[in-house]
Amino acid sequence: MQSRGKIVVASQHYPPDPSTTAAIMAEIACRLAGEHEVVVLSGSPGPLPASQTGPGKPRVVAVKNRMAGKAALVQRGLSELQFVLRIFIALLLRLRRGDVVLTVTAPFMLPYTVAAAAWLKGARSALIMHDLFPDVLVMAGLIKPRSVVAGVMRAANSLMFRALDAVITIGRDAERPLLRYSGMKRNKIRFIPNWATLVPAARPATSDNPFRKTLPGRFIVGLSGNLGFTHDPEIVFAAARLLKDEADIHFLLSGWGIGFDRLKQLQEGASLPNVSFVARVEDAELESFLTAADLWIIPYRKNVAGVSVPSRFYNLLAVGRPVVLVSEPQAEAALTVVENGLGWVVTPCRADQLAAAIRTASVSRDGAMAERAVKAASRFDRSVAMNAYAALIDELLRSANLSEQR
Repeated sequence: MQSRGKIVVASQHYPPDPSTTAAIMAEIACRLAGEHEVVVLSGSPGPLPASQTGPGKPRVVAVKNRMAGKAALVQRGLSELQFVLRIFIALLLRLRRGDVVLTVTAPFMLPYTVAAAAWLKGARSALIMHDLFPDVLVMAGLIKPRSVVAGVMRAANSLMFRALDAVITIGRDAERPLLRYSGMKRNKIRFIPNWATLVPAARPATSDNPFRKTLPGRFIVGLSGNLGFTHDPEIVFAAARLLKDEADIHFLLSGWGIGFDRLKQLQEGASLPNVSFVARVEDAELESFLTAADLWIIPYRKNVAGVSVPSRFYNLLAVGRPVVLVSEPQAEAALTVVENGLGWVVTPCRADQLAAAIRTASVSRDGAMAERAVKAASRFDRSVAMNAYAALIDELLRSANLSEQR
């Protein structure tokens, strides 16, 4: 008997929001809508892009959401709490036995709400784990590892993981910290890595690149995307300070988040001649921007392994650029870099190591590394990931249908 259950996608970030999470959730929802009824509970107001509307597309329901700035922690927490409560009510109204609800770890309270609503309504639930809490907050120095808050969150995690039917990880390093929870079983964990949104192909840096042509350096070091609490802006600026007298090396920085605010603050005080900022780059200019740099930095704080995976990583490889990753060697991105010879992995908090890696990259100019990057990016394919999500959802729908028949 074919299940008639629908799929509900609950996400604070969804188009027209320009974030990576929004793009990922839209890709998944649209792929699933080709075979099932899909309803998206979105916290991103505004008109949808044309690619997200029409027959065979998800039905998007806007849930009121007032997103405070990332630096306004108390206001942001209250806004997110209001949002997840609205999501909880929306799920109770829409979920039916036999449905499947899919969510993501942003904001961090959302998965608990989704798991509880699915359990109450007899639906199946799945979580895409981009970040593991409270580990992210501990890593960022916002809470102590043995604090009451961390303990409460871990207790809540045990209940949540017991209630969830599947947890999708985007990094191999996530399995070990997940299995520390009594409610988590290995058969619930599915590894589905993210993918490059750009077509993998070698793209040489050219002198007429609009982002590159005004820069004085011969070797351009790039940093882009959202710099949140898990990232370390200080190490990037410290490395730039160590390299300020090397005229051939120049830093090109573009992004948003609390980390970029800190970088701009540091530059206002130091006025390093080898650092340039550009405004946040829109999707239409992303390929041009990523090809402007010869090397890209991804700067994490300590203890990133199993906690967070940089989605931007795959597009950097897709344009054929080596990377310098600041993280522990057992983290997912670090494993990929080392296994495939895609760049350098340096120890967190060691600006001297980061500067040395950049200096080495500036003189090595390893063309084979660019080819290896493109080859690696081609393995992180959108269609492979979409098929894996579709297979998982079908499995959950079938199991829900079997439960109803018993």
